[in-house]
Amino acid sequence: MSYIQLEPSLFWWSAEENEKLVQFWENFILIMETLEGNQIHVIKPVLPKLNRLYELSVSGKKGCWLFHPSWHMCIYKRMFESENKTITKEGVIHFLELHEAKCIPDSPGFSEFIIGPLMDALSESSLYSRSPGQLIGACPPIGIKLQKFLVAYLTLLSEEEKSSFLLKFIQKMTSRHWCAVPILFLSMALAYIPACKALGMEGLHALRDVLQCTMITHQILLRGAAQCYLLQTAMNLVDVEKVSLPEVSRFLVSLRPEESLRRGTILWMELCSWLCTNDGHFRKSIKCDLEHQERSSLSTYVLTLVEDYLKAPPSERESCFMPDWFEAKLVATMILLAADVEEMKNKHSEKINTKWIELKAFLYPLLDVLLKLGTNVYIPTLKADKSLQLLLKLLQTCSLKCSNPQDDGVLTFLWKCVETSVDSVLDFVLRRLTTGDLNTVSDLDRCNLYLALVSELVNLSLNIGWKKGPSIWNFISSLTNASIHTLQEASNEQEPKLREQIQKVVSMASLTVVCEIIDQKPELQLESLQPVETLKRFISSAQLNRVLKKPSSIEEKSSLFEESTCQGWGKIVACYIHDQWVCLHFLLKKYQNHIPRSEDETLELDLPAVQRPRRTFQSALEALTVLPSEQVLPVFHCMKILIPRLLVSSETLCIEAFDLGWKIISSLSNTQLIFWSNLKAFVQVVFDTEVLAVAASSKGQAYAKIREMISRLIEMSTTRTGVFNIVLSYCCQSWVLSTSDDAHISENPFLNAGEYSELLMEASVFGTVFRRDQRLIQDVHAFVENLGDKCAANVVTESTNRDEHYVRICVIKFLCLLDESNNSHKIFVEDLVTKLLDKDELISKTRTRYYANSLQHRVKNRLWQTLLVLLPKLDQNFLTEALDKILQAGFENNQASVKYLIEWIIILILHTYPQFLSKFWDCFCYDEEKLKTSICTFLSVLSHFNVILQNTSEKRPVLKKALIVVLQWCFNHNFSVRLYALIALKKIWGMCKTLHVEEFEALTPVIESSLHQVENMHGTGNAKRNWQRIQEHFFFATFHPLKDYNLETIFYTLPRLSELVEDEWISLCKFTRFTSIPLPSTYQWYHSRAELLDLKPSDWSQQDKGSNSVEMDNQTEWTDVQKKIIPWKNSIPDLDLELVFQDRAAKLGKSNSRLIVVASLIDKPTNLGGLCRTSEIFGASALVVGSLRYIHDKQFQQLSVSAEQWLPLLEVKPSQLVEYLQQKKMEGYTIIGVEQTAKSSDLTEYCFPEKSLLLLGNEHEGIPVNLIQLLDVCVEIPQQGIIRSLNVHVSGALLIWEYTRQQMIKQKQLK
Repeated sequence: MSYIQLEPSLFWWSAEENEKLVQFWENFILIMETLEGNQIHVIKPVLPKLNRLYELSVSGKKGCWLFHPSWHMCIYKRMFESENKTITKEGVIHFLELHEAKCIPDSPGFSEFIIGPLMDALSESSLYSRSPGQLIGACPPIGIKLQKFLVAYLTLLSEEEKSSFLLKFIQKMTSRHWCAVPILFLSMALAYIPACKALGMEGLHALRDVLQCTMITHQILLRGAAQCYLLQTAMNLVDVEKVSLPEVSRFLVSLRPEESLRRGTILWMELCSWLCTNDGHFRKSIKCDLEHQERSSLSTYVLTLVEDYLKAPPSERESCFMPDWFEAKLVATMILLAADVEEMKNKHSEKINTKWIELKAFLYPLLDVLLKLGTNVYIPTLKADKSLQLLLKLLQTCSLKCSNPQDDGVLTFLWKCVETSVDSVLDFVLRRLTTGDLNTVSDLDRCNLYLALVSELVNLSLNIGWKKGPSIWNFISSLTNASIHTLQEASNEQEPKLREQIQKVVSMASLTVVCEIIDQKPELQLESLQPVETLKRFISSAQLNRVLKKPSSIEEKSSLFEESTCQGWGKIVACYIHDQWVCLHFLLKKYQNHIPRSEDETLELDLPAVQRPRRTFQSALEALTVLPSEQVLPVFHCMKILIPRLLVSSETLCIEAFDLGWKIISSLSNTQLIFWSNLKAFVQVVFDTEVLAVAASSKGQAYAKIREMISRLIEMSTTRTGVFNIVLSYCCQSWVLSTSDDAHISENPFLNAGEYSELLMEASVFGTVFRRDQRLIQDVHAFVENLGDKCAANVVTESTNRDEHYVRICVIKFLCLLDESNNSHKIFVEDLVTKLLDKDELISKTRTRYYANSLQHRVKNRLWQTLLVLLPKLDQNFLTEALDKILQAGFENNQASVKYLIEWIIILILHTYPQFLSKFWDCFCYDEEKLKTSICTFLSVLSHFNVILQNTSEKRPVLKKALIVVLQWCFNHNFSVRLYALIALKKIWGMCKTLHVEEFEALTPVIESSLHQVENMHGTGNAKRNWQRIQEHFFFATFHPLKDYNLETIFYTLPRLSELVEDEWISLCKFTRFTSIPLPSTYQWYHSRAELLDLKPSDWSQQDKGSNSVEMDNQTEWTDVQKKIIPWKNSIPDLDLELVFQDRAAKLGKSNSRLIVVASLIDKPTNLGGLCRTSEIFGASALVVGSLRYIHDKQFQQLSVSAEQWLPLLEVKPSQLVEYLQQKKMEGYTIIGVEQTAKSSDLTEYCFPEKSLLLLGNEHEGIPVNLIQLLDVCVEIPQQGIIRSLNVHVSGALLIWEYTRQQMIKQKQLK
C-alpha cells in the first residue's frame, strides 16, 4: 500500500514504513496520555513532540500526508477543552504557530477544525492576557499569532476555498455571545488580512451581524475598536462587484458614529477613499435614467435614495406613528459620505466650478419639502416627519466632524443651504406645537423631534452668524405664550381627555427647551422679552410634581391601541414632572443669590418657588421618591442650589435628601448610562463648596452624614471603578481654584480640604488589587489607547477618566498646585503629612510582615510616594518633629520599594537641613536587635553622603563621624550588612581622599585594605557576585536623589526598577491626559533622566538581616542565616553528613536506613506532617523540607505527633534542590522520582538501591521539568481505578514502605 496519498486514510499500516509509523503512534499515545494529567508543567515538555508528529506525517511532496490531519486535531481538541486554562492557552498558541512549520493541512477537515474547536477556544477572554515581561499596552501574543496564522493559512487556499472559509469564520462570530476582548482580537485579525475579493453579499451581511454582537458589551472603547476593525475588514475583503451600494449603506449605518464611524476621523477618510476608488464597480441595483447617466454610481444612488426616502406612499389612512429613525440615519450618512467623496475628487480635479454640485443635488429634494412646510398645510404628515428627521440627522452627523467647523466645506455649504428654510421650518414647528395638532400618545415622539430640531437650528444660527435674531425672538415669544396658555387652561379633573393631557405634556416640554435656550445662549438676549418674564412667574407659581391624571376613556378606538404600544402613562407623567424641574432649575439658577436662608427673610420679587425655598425643597424630596431613576437629574440640580441656603435652618431635611440621593445611586448598576450622570449630580449636591463649609463650621449631623457619604463612596469605588474619580475630581477642582489666604471657610473654599483631609489621604493611597479579569480589561484598554488616532474609537469615544490611577494623579496634581507660602496651604500640607505618617505607623503595627505586591505593600508605597511629593513644601520647624517619625519608619520591616522611598526622603531632608544629622547618627546607637531590620536602610542613606554634604560648610568633622559609624558595620557577622557598609565606606572614603583629610591617615591602611580585599575577592562564589551586583544596582550606581526628583521617577521609574507590580506604574502620559487639574506653569519636575529610564530591574533586592517577611525565604541565597536547624548548605562538612545521620539513628536505637525523603516541593502542612510521621516510623535517615517553619504549624504537629523530635530534618529550599540533588548523586545516591512519565518503572517491579533518595512532587504541579531531568528513575504506583493520582503523602508512604520492605528482606537474607 502506497503511503503517499493526497487524502490519507484515517488509519493504515505498511511494513516498509514500520519504523516511522511506530514512532508516530508512540509519540501520539504519549501526548494524549500526558494530557489526561491536566498539569501544565508535565504537558509543556511534551509539546515539542507535536512538531515531530508533523515531521513524521508530512511527506516530501507538497500537500501529501502520511497520516490523516484529524489525528493531530484530536490532540489540540483535547487541549482546547481542558479545564486548565493554561493548557488551553498553550494548545492555542502551539496551533497558531503551525504556519511556521513546513506545511499546514489543506484538507476540508482542517478548516472545519478552525471554525469549530479553535474558535470555541478563542472565545475564552483569559487567553488574551499579556505574557510575562510584556509592557502594558502591548498586543497580547495570541492577538499577534492569530493575525499571522490567518494570513499564512489563507495563502494556501484557492480563491473559492478562501471565500468559503472566511464566510464561515465570520458567521461563527455571530453564533454566540462573545465577550468584548475575543471579538476585538478576532476582528483585528480579519482586518489585517491582505486585500482580496473574498466576501460577497452574504459575507457583508455576516459582518453586519457581527456588528450587532459587539453592541452587547458594556466596554464602549473595546466595542468601538471592534467596529473599526470590522469596517476595515469589509473594505479589504468585500468584492465590490458582488455587493450593491444599498447593501453597503445598510452595513455602514450599523456602525455607531459616537463609537467608531464619525466624520473627520482617519477611518471616515479611508472609507471615502474606498468608495471613491470603487465608484462604478459596485453591483448595479438601480436603473439609471438619462438624467442620471452623467453622474457617478455613488451620486446616482444617493440622489435616488433621497428621492425615494421623501416620497410619501399614498394611503387611505395615514399612519399615526413616527417613521423609524434608521432610514433617516442611513440617508444622512450616505449624503455626507458622497459629499466628502465629491470634495476628495475635486481636490484632484481642475474643474473647480463643479464643486458642491452633487451635494446641492442631494439637498434639493429635502429643501423643496422644507420650504413648503411653513405654508402648505396639506403636506402629508409622514413626508414632513421624514424631512425633519433627515434634516436633524444631517445637522447632528455633519457637526460630529472632529476638525475645525470653519475648515469643513461640506458643513459650511450645508448650513448655507439650510439657512433658506429656517423660517419655514420654525413656522411649521410652531404651528404643530401650539395649535393642538399634537394630541395623541404617538405625537409625543414628534414633539421630541421638533424640539430637538429647534435646538439645532438655534445653534446653527449662532455658529454661522445669521441675522435671524427677530425670527428666533418671535418664535420663542409665541411658543412661550401659547405653552403657558395651554398649561393654565382649566381641564375637567374628573374626566380628563387624552387630547388635553397630551397638549399639556407637549407645552411643558416646549417650555423646557425655551428655558435651556435662554440659559445656554445668552448672546440671543432673550431675557429682555416680555414672555420670558411671564414664563418665570408661571414656573415659580406652578404646582410641582403635579400628576396628570390618566384619561379614563382613551378614545376607545385608535388611541387605546397607541397607548398600549408606545409607552405607559406613568412614563409620560414622569417626563412631565421631569420637565417641570428642568424649568424650575432655570429659575433657581437665575435667582440663586436671592434665595432666602430662612423664613424671616423677604424677597422683593414675586416668585413663590424662590421666596419659599423650604417648600420647594420638600417638593424636591417628594420628586426623588416618585420619579424613576432616569428622570431625577434636574431634581438633583435644583437641590444643589437649595441645600446651601437651607443647611443651617433645615439640616434634617438636607440629611434626608442625602439619604434619598444615595439610595438612588446605590440602586443603579454602573453599567447603566444614567448611573454616571446621576452620580456626578449627587456628588455636586453633597460636596458643594458651601455645603461642605457650612457643615464643617457647625460639626453637626450634616458634617457626620457627609463623612459617612465619603466612606460609602470610597467603599463603592472598590467594586465600581471610576466612582472615586468623580468625587475627587469635583472636590479638587472646587478647592484648588481659590488662592485666598482668608481664614474664613466661606471665603476660602480651600479650607474644605483641611476639614475633609481624610478624602485626600484615602485618595493618595487608593487602589485595589485587581482580579485577573479586571486586569485583562485594563490591559486591552491600554492596548487600544496606544493605537492612538489609527483607531477611530480613541478619537470619538468620550474619555471617562475611570482608570483608578486617575484618583492618585488627581490628588498628586492637586498637591503640586499648593503654595507653601500660603498659610492655609501650609497648614493643610502639614496636617496631611502627619496623618500619612500615622497611617504608615498603624499599618506597620497591625501588619508586621506582608507579601511583596500585597495590598499592604502597595498602600505603603503609595503613601511614601505622596510624602516624597510633599517634602519640598515642608519647613524646618515642622520637620523637627516629623523627622523622628520618618526615621522610625526606617526601623520597620518594609519591602524594597518602600525602603528606597524612605531612604530618598531622609537623604533629601539631610541635604536641605544638615543640622538634622545628629538625629540621623542617633539611629546607629540602638542595640543590634532593633537595628537588625533597619541597618541596611541607614547605610544606604550614607551611600549618598556626597549629596547630603552639599550644603554643609564644614565637611571634615561630619566625614570623620561617618567613617567611625560605617567602619564598625564593615566587620559585622552578617554578609549583607557588610556589603551595604562597604558601599557606604567606598563613597565616604572617596570624599575624604578628595578633601585630602590628613587626620584620617591613621585609618588609611585599614580602609584601603578592606576595600582592596572586597574588590579583589578570589573565586566565583556568591560573595564576589553580590559585591558586583550591589555596586551595579540602580540605587547606588545610577540614581541621583536630586537630579532624579521628578514625577516620572517617583511614580514610574522607581516602581519599575524596584520590581513593583505593573499595576503600580503610572506613566507620565497619564499625568498629561488628566486635564481636569493643571500642573503649575512653573512646575519643572517631569521627566526621569535617560540614564535611569534605560535601566532594567537588577537581580539584587534590598533586604535587611532578620526580616520577618515571608519573601525573605526566596532571597537569602547570598546571606548567612543562623537557625536552630540550619540549611543543608551551611551545615557541617558534606562528607560527615551521612555519619551524623547514622550516629543519631544509633543513639535513638533505630535501624541504620539509608533512605532520604525529599519533600521540599510540598507546601501543605498536613501532608508534610503525615510524611514526617511515616518517615520516622519506617526509619528514614532524614526528611528534607522546603522551610523549617512548617514544623511549628498546628496542622503539621497534629499529623506528625512529635515525630519531628526523633527524625533528622533538613531545610532545602526549592530553588536549591538542583544543587542538592547533584551533590547527593556525587555521594552515590540514586535519585528516584514519584511521577508518571513515558518511561516510569512499575513500583512492584522496581528494586530500590540501599542509598535511595526519594523526591516527591508538589500536590498540584508534580515534579518540575528541570528536576525530572536529574532523576535516575521515575517510579509510578500501578492503579486500577479511573482517578489517575494519589495524595502525595499516600504515594510517599507506599514507596517508603516498599523501600523498607525490600531492605528488611535483604537483611534477613544476609543473616
